[in-house]
Amino acid sequence: MAVIKRIGDILIENAMITPGQLDDALEKKLPNERVGQALVRLKYISEGQILKVLEASTGIERVTLSKVDIDETALPLIDEAFARQKKVLPLHVDTQKGVLDIVINDPLDFGVIEDVRIVTGYKPKAFSATLQEIDAAIEKYYGFSRVMNQLGADGREKTEVISGDGTDSDEDTNDETPIVQLVNQILAAAVYQRASDIHIDPLDNKIIVRYRIDGVLDTVRELPIKIQTQLISRIKVMSGMDITEARIPQDGRIQTIINGKHVDLRISTLPTVRGEKTVMRILDLSGSENHIKDLQLSEEDDKKIRGMISLPNGIILVSGPTGSGKTTTLYACLNELNTPGVNIITVEDPVEIKVEGINQVQTQAEVNMTFASALRAILRQDPNVVMVGEIRDVETANIAVRASLTGHLVLSTIHTNDAVRTVTRLLDMGVEPFQISSSLAGVIAQRLVRRLCDECKYEDAITTQEKIIFEKYGFKNVTKIYRKKGCASCNNKGYRGRAGIFEILVLDDDMRRLINQNADVLDLQECARRGGMMTLMQSGLSKILLGVTTFEEVMRVATGD
Repeated sequence: MAVIKRIGDILIENAMITPGQLDDALEKKLPNERVGQALVRLKYISEGQILKVLEASTGIERVTLSKVDIDETALPLIDEAFARQKKVLPLHVDTQKGVLDIVINDPLDFGVIEDVRIVTGYKPKAFSATLQEIDAAIEKYYGFSRVMNQLGADGREKTEVISGDGTDSDEDTNDETPIVQLVNQILAAAVYQRASDIHIDPLDNKIIVRYRIDGVLDTVRELPIKIQTQLISRIKVMSGMDITEARIPQDGRIQTIINGKHVDLRISTLPTVRGEKTVMRILDLSGSENHIKDLQLSEEDDKKIRGMISLPNGIILVSGPTGSGKTTTLYACLNELNTPGVNIITVEDPVEIKVEGINQVQTQAEVNMTFASALRAILRQDPNVVMVGEIRDVETANIAVRASLTGHLVLSTIHTNDAVRTVTRLLDMGVEPFQISSSLAGVIAQRLVRRLCDECKYEDAITTQEKIIFEKYGFKNVTKIYRKKGCASCNNKGYRGRAGIFEILVLDDDMRRLINQNADVLDLQECARRGGMMTLMQSGLSKILLGVTTFEEVMRVATGD
């Protein structure tokens, strides 16, 4: 009789985890959580690594669902509720052989495979995929197909409405109309796929839905143009906009729970010649708490940032374009400072991450609660640390300077291309050189690059052109770097997640003297390099050598200097 091995034993045999890690996962396993899921949650191993080992040991092939042509005639064999509960999806049915191809997350879950056999009457042939892929595919092939069928080929809603339990309902409840379900599915799929933005763009004969994932836009769905008015109206209703006005841009906001996550959606509509374009920014309010160690800085940069935030007063600025991770860095610093003996107050637009122990203030333009007016009030609240969401004007800049000079540590963001140009930006705003030199403690400039997928990246010989760039920035004798390939774990993109590259300027006496002398940006940059500042390009190149990202990514986002 064949012995069925447990997943933990298989992973230990393949040296993917240690016996101690397995014991820890078994001890900390949540109710109804499988051992593999616990190991992933505790970050002892990735889900993709588990599936790769199981494919080798069990022969159950792993598939990339985004590249599989799913036979939609097989979908009715497994109903939606069963698929969602068991995390299983039918792929293809062979009626002559009586075989149903299915994809499941855990190929050792023989109970699910047996349930499928009983429910369908077919012999299941199992394939494996990540839980995120399966959830996204269930949304796409069950929810989306059902909703589009209810809307009908002409884009008009049919009269019957599907209730929450899957049965027909005569009541036209707002929460169950197909358009409502469609919008909910677009939002749910975006959260599943870790999208930061949703773009809904009208074209001449269709609507395209795009998600920005890891900083790059990707088309995920096409919708019939006839539902455009209904779709945009539903989003406007949700976000408190005027549904009768389509001639001017509008902004709105939705706070809700999607897939168990508290999210804040910032909605913007823009009239175009083809209709209203809509963009939804997704802010995860339940995001995990970040600390400086989570920024994955070099040892030297980590030391610099910790040194800056340990100062009793001064201004620390984080610079970079929109979406470069400035807020994450600010909150990593605040979380390090967040102790019972420190009074931290922030003023933000919006409050993106709620943190216990920090007093957070939201700007409100309609009652003149601006950054400047809020900052004045905050200084009367006896703060030790003040965080200002962004320095946008000279008034806010001057108040921040005065706050730092009166014994407060001030953290904020500013839009500049690099660390040194932050100084010239403050000068352009009208802040006096002596105020900058006496108050500015340091600047953190940053960008986000896409992170190489750990499961499919490979080492390759460096090209002549790449070698020239590395040598230009001081990296000698580089012969090999990592490149992207693409696999099931990264949806064949070669990247999964993002990492930061940083340029950290700590002001020293030489830099302060040059600022007081109104030196030009070239002199300031030269002084910063002599002081040991690593530029964004150098930081990016070092990340390439560590196998974090690719040469193409660094060239895409880093500023040449």
